[in-house]
Amino acid sequence: MPALHPAVPFLLSVDELVKRYLGPVRRAGRGLLPQGTPGGEAEVFARAGFAGPRRLVVPGGRTLERTVDDVVAWVFSMSFSAPHLFEGRRDDFEEDLRGLLREASEPGLFSERGPSTEVFVWRTDASLY
Repeated sequence: MPALHPAVPFLLSVDELVKRYLGPVRRAGRGLLPQGTPGGEAEVFARAGFAGPRRLVVPGGRTLERTVDDVVAWVFSMSFSAPHLFEGRRDDFEEDLRGLLREASEPGLFSERGPSTEVFVWRTDASLY
């Protein structure tokens, strides 16, 4: 199904707005991630005695319709832009975010292609594979 509305301006506009309020270093909860998120999970699982991973992919691709409220909720649900990070400026940020979204789509609707979901399964018994 083709997109009926513009895409959410995530990478350029929303990301830049978050940086304007919180600074250029990505946040994670109460901490900072100047080098991005750490890796090495596979090594940790293997050392703990787990076998795997077995990779499962559920294909995406369906076109989803998002409202301004959906996008605002999504932005606040992320660890790098959770409401508490904005402290006393949360309402100002939300107002600016809603304004940015209204500029991108006057009716306040966006189309988004649902991504695939990738799951890595680790087990303590390798014979289950």
